[in-house]
Amino acid sequence: MKGNPELSTETLALVHRLSVAYLLDRGQPVRALDQASLEIRSGELVGILGESGSGKSTLAAALLRLLPANARYDGGSIRFRGRDLLELSEAELRRIRGAQIALIPQDPALALNPVVQVSCQIAEVLRAHVSMTAKERARRIEGLLSEVGFDQTGHIYHAYPHQLSGGQRQRVAIAQAMACRPQLVIADEPTSKLDASLQDDILALMREIGRRHGTAFVVISHDPTVLAGLVDRVAVMYAGRIVEEGPTEEIFRRPLHPYTQALVRLCGRYLPNTNIRKRFPCMDGEPPNLTGVGVGCRFAPRWPEKMEVCAERDTEETTHDPCRRVSCFKYGN
Repeated sequence: MKGNPELSTETLALVHRLSVAYLLDRGQPVRALDQASLEIRSGELVGILGESGSGKSTLAAALLRLLPANARYDGGSIRFRGRDLLELSEAELRRIRGAQIALIPQDPALALNPVVQVSCQIAEVLRAHVSMTAKERARRIEGLLSEVGFDQTGHIYHAYPHQLSGGQRQRVAIAQAMACRPQLVIADEPTSKLDASLQDDILALMREIGRRHGTAFVVISHDPTVLAGLVDRVAVMYAGRIVEEGPTEEIFRRPLHPYTQALVRLCGRYLPNTNIRKRFPCMDGEPPNLTGVGVGCRFAPRWPEKMEVCAERDTEETTHDPCRRVSCFKYGN
């Protein structure tokens, strides 16, 4: 997908050198994020791509300050509309969550309360952040349900989540996230529980909502094909770090980092305009143990063409061209 020509250049959120570790009962902490930096502009759709354990869901939860109790912020900042979220109190964060930054969960079957009607669950978000009468709330909820693609809004309004299909529950979760018209929505693997046809419908819906309301989306996925037709820009994560970032079309047409190349190769036959092909693609090796990462490039053990310098020191970020950044010794650092 080419960049949106109407995209605002205003910085909405800025993650700067953010590090997060999970403290274990025994042993060394797990360094889930290591000096990750990411800019999100108003109205932009940004994809976070990586394997399980790469740190992408930790980054998403950090943006909402919803990390578990054993997580520790080890440095960096998360600025949203000029304010550092790491410095805000829980009361201040509650005024932001749902109203300005919202979440579309990976599995709405778990996120939605099975014994509470759909309308009541959306109303809870409105009641927490917006002053309106019961009739006004009801009209807003009806409008939200219609906006996410329901024809029979009355039926869905009074339904319980267990009475709905997986695709219907995901649409309800999107309606709930959009209830207060937030500036930023975090979508964590939003189509992973759906079949292929429903995935396309949900992705098209998110793209349309972003266009209509100027909402910025951060979409987390392990699947390049999910992001290829949806987002404006992709950041690729490996072992807690962002190793490459750039416009979506460039990332998939001409990936720079060996890890990005491997990911694109795995899905090459499904991605248009991709010049990397392999009949039986696979990625050898395993990600590093994040409890004790040594010196050197973290992807080097899995890269057959690694150089001596890859094991001698950490990579540094290089601006390959005005729109691309990559952390790899192949490009001069």
